[in-house]
Amino acid sequence: MAEQPMGLRERKKRQTAMRIWRSALDLFLERGYDKVSVAEIAAAADVSKMTVFNYFGTKEDVLLGPMEEHVSDAADAVREREPGESAVAALRRQFLVKVAERDPSIGLSGDHRLVQMRQLISDTPALARRMLTFQMRSVELLAEVLAEETGDRLLAGVAAHQLVAARGAVILENHRRLVAGDTVEEMADDCAALAERAFDLVEKGLQGYPASA
Repeated sequence: MAEQPMGLRERKKRQTAMRIWRSALDLFLERGYDKVSVAEIAAAADVSKMTVFNYFGTKEDVLLGPMEEHVSDAADAVREREPGESAVAALRRQFLVKVAERDPSIGLSGDHRLVQMRQLISDTPALARRMLTFQMRSVELLAEVLAEETGDRLLAGVAAHQLVAARGAVILENHRRLVAGDTVEEMADDCAALAERAFDLVEKGLQGYPASA
């Protein structure tokens, strides 16, 4: 089913959220995460401090909110997979589509500010911890989907950890190369090949898990 066109109110809300995010990112990159207040973010975005909190629950959310939107990507891929398709095949297919689309959520972005943002996250303990919670939540969501289908929570958890780890390793390599100065176009083919290898490795262990109904 085609997505419904976004209404004017929703478009304005998204525009405001993006303006807040961009203003915050500019300040964080200029002065460091810990040295910027929510009040300063609000002033830079030309909104009230209350408006910032209406859109983002915490200062961490202001920066990491767009990333949190992708926490369910792995679970969605498995839940919505084709009949008879394994979990590994579903995640592989989803990931290769993202590679083809040069999706920033897997580290394929030519925007130098996003590269700087990734470095900022790595250098800021509070943000790095939050990213770790995103990864664990991704595992939990995927495990829930697999457990609902198979009835085996233990194996669902094992499979989810392996799948999310394989996916995350490829993304981490993308970020490493971006920081090293490689371009997205230079990386794309290598990224697809690396993803194939990573998912091949997991598939050998999972052996087509879960069995198709």
